[in-house]
Amino acid sequence: MNEMIEDKYLIQVLNNSIEDALDWSVRHQAPEGYWIGDIDTNCCMEAEWIMAMHFLGLLNDPKLPEVVRAIVSEQREDGSWEIYYKAPTGDINTTVECYTALKIAGLDPDQDIMVRARKWILQHGGLRHIRVFTKYWLALLGQWPWEHTPNLPPEIIFLPPWMPFNIYRFSSWARATIVPLTLLCARRPVKPLPPDKAIDELFPDGRGQFDFSLPRKDTGLCWESFFLKTDRLLNMYCSWRVHPFRETAIKYCIDWIIKHQDEDGVWGGIQPPLIYSLMALHNEGYLLCHPVIKRGLRAFDEHWSRKKDTGLYINASESIVWDTFLTMLAFLDCGVNPPESGSFRKALKWVLGKFVDAPGDWQVYVKDARPGAWSFERANTWYPDVDDTAVALIVLARIADVFPEFPSMKRKLRLALDWVMAMQSSNGGWAAFDKDNNSLLVTKIPFCDFGEALDPPSVDVTGHVLEALGLLGRTMDDPAVRRAVEYVKAEQEPDGSWFGRWGVNYIYGTGAVLPGLKAVGEDMTSEYVQKAARWIAGHQNADGGWGESCASYMDNSMRGRGPSTASQTAWAIMALVAAGSRTYTANIVRGLEFLAGTQREDGTWDEPWYTGTGFPGYGWGDRADLSKVAGKLAQGPELSRGFMLNYNLYRHYFPLMAMGRARKYLLTRGW
Repeated sequence: MNEMIEDKYLIQVLNNSIEDALDWSVRHQAPEGYWIGDIDTNCCMEAEWIMAMHFLGLLNDPKLPEVVRAIVSEQREDGSWEIYYKAPTGDINTTVECYTALKIAGLDPDQDIMVRARKWILQHGGLRHIRVFTKYWLALLGQWPWEHTPNLPPEIIFLPPWMPFNIYRFSSWARATIVPLTLLCARRPVKPLPPDKAIDELFPDGRGQFDFSLPRKDTGLCWESFFLKTDRLLNMYCSWRVHPFRETAIKYCIDWIIKHQDEDGVWGGIQPPLIYSLMALHNEGYLLCHPVIKRGLRAFDEHWSRKKDTGLYINASESIVWDTFLTMLAFLDCGVNPPESGSFRKALKWVLGKFVDAPGDWQVYVKDARPGAWSFERANTWYPDVDDTAVALIVLARIADVFPEFPSMKRKLRLALDWVMAMQSSNGGWAAFDKDNNSLLVTKIPFCDFGEALDPPSVDVTGHVLEALGLLGRTMDDPAVRRAVEYVKAEQEPDGSWFGRWGVNYIYGTGAVLPGLKAVGEDMTSEYVQKAARWIAGHQNADGGWGESCASYMDNSMRGRGPSTASQTAWAIMALVAAGSRTYTANIVRGLEFLAGTQREDGTWDEPWYTGTGFPGYGWGDRADLSKVAGKLAQGPELSRGFMLNYNLYRHYFPLMAMGRARKYLLTRGW
């Protein structure tokens, strides 16, 4: 009897938490119908904006003082800047870029913030250890010799799709960044800093004694050695007076850049192509009043910056479509009746208007498929996203018959399904933006010492696609589903978990896979499924929640380990609900108690920890055997090659989904 009372009490607590969270969502919906959360990254965004404004001659921008304040507020006690919240150490690249930007902005090098930053930089190896992108920035400012930066010739634009180094062999984000960088590498422009703003003090033995050469990754005969020698030849070629076809190549690159600008003025919906394209085009003679440049600069005022108590921050991207679809999914999981919800109806109208049926770069290797998908950002039509489209399918499959006033919905659903199926890679999985984007050769060039140059399939995207396919009636009898499940099984770690490419980390990967397997009718009592569930249950924290540090991308001991967060607890709960065994009911209940107990009075949750992944920093965009590559990556748990994110709405809609699914799970079991 007492157990029944406790059960009913938990359901009531759960009901109250869900209602409070739903109310919060309704209150924070934009009038147009969308939801969008801030994305916290690292201070390279703000520092590079300041350096770009110097290059463009716009240091009178009224945003500058607040951007400086943001950088200053994010400095660690030890004087450095970090890649993610409470990283074990600071990052040399971010710290050098912030130091340089603050000098440009007029901070005195004898100020405490500068003294501490400079001391940290010199104690951690100094400029010898900075990445290629930081070298490009210093070269643009006259602080690093162009001849000692990796050369990206604009002639790459001529290479046909069948060749290994054509631009479409690179991931979409690398491609959109490379094209403007080729123009800067070809012209080698310098907008020198005044003597009082130069960073001579970071060369304590003088520039003449500094070794500017590119570090070797390996010794002996290897691709890295070959490409280092090739890079030296390209730099020599750049110094020649005669460059056959170069001006034609530059014209092609300019045309490519202009063609790929989105309606909101951004390129590819991310910061690097935006900022490099503006500088490259301006250097080619495009005035600041030119419509292309004006649109790009205006983006920083309209939606590419955000005000916080600690200053003005520059966006790395924006998750407006992703946030909206996932909030809609949370509504559905919590039992909201869509036709009766004005909030849901407004959101549906908005997302249907964001359907992308325009051509995109993905068509270079997927020629026969019709366009029809959704992107992550508000205006990015060149790079629709399989992950976003999968979540869209999950939502639309559940409401296709209840909104007759939106006759285009079913047609868009069919087109999106066809597009997703056409994007399945040859190994059975799905990547985010391209198909079979996995040519490891391109990762060997010196340019690729940061982020990920490739976009291979991942189990988290594949798990979301499987969940969509299951809702659309496809099961294990479907050949495409079978291939996807075989891919997922092959990617499972020996401990039972799955690597998370787009979220931190193994909790995210496992939390995406298990609901997908259940949706397509996999036997959830299978040993490999239950092994994954045991891994999740075994990593529950004492407070009932789950957490995992970004450090897990470089430290195997951190897999599934970290302070409990709302988003990661939600992923774990959804994984155990999908696993379906009563064995894990107690774990689910403790997780729900954690979510209810940490919910704020206004209905949402706090989450300073970074649980979103941009780049693990391996270079090839896939999981890695750390025992073999850790010493070769020039990064540790601080993730100097990586890029991590805090999606500020993950803390809200994922707990809503988890509570909604868990409530249904408990009620069907007699609670």
